[in-house]
Amino acid sequence: MEEIRIDVSESITAEHLIPIEEGLNVFNDEMAGFSDRKPLSVVIRGADSGKVLGGMLGRSSLGLLFIDLLYLPPELRSMGLGKELLQRFEEEGRQRGCVAAFLYTISFQAPDFYRKNGWEEFGKIDCLPDGTSRIFMKTML
Repeated sequence: MEEIRIDVSESITAEHLIPIEEGLNVFNDEMAGFSDRKPLSVVIRGADSGKVLGGMLGRSSLGLLFIDLLYLPPELRSMGLGKELLQRFEEEGRQRGCVAAFLYTISFQAPDFYRKNGWEEFGKIDCLPDGTSRIFMKTML
């Protein structure tokens, strides 16, 4: 066996990501007996420029839908676009056979938005700055 060393870094490169992600995916596929893992993006683009202005990113895996990121620039908020993104994301999850969806948000981000759209909190972890927490949420699809 080759000698090893452990490196600590502030960056995640393809050199780091690919063997770890692929190794874990192979293990999970062997254990589950199938693979249904797919990335998912629902984005809003400028009509003229085609430039991505905001949207929702995540993935589906083993029958679950994960929301990783949601962002809308300030000028696109309070127009119903967040709800539209969430509905389209959830619908794609249902089409993929997902039975539930999960996310975490920060207390100063959007927990109330998700609650208004039928999501429920199932965990909370305090973080910095003081008085802030990570809120874990779920919904059945």
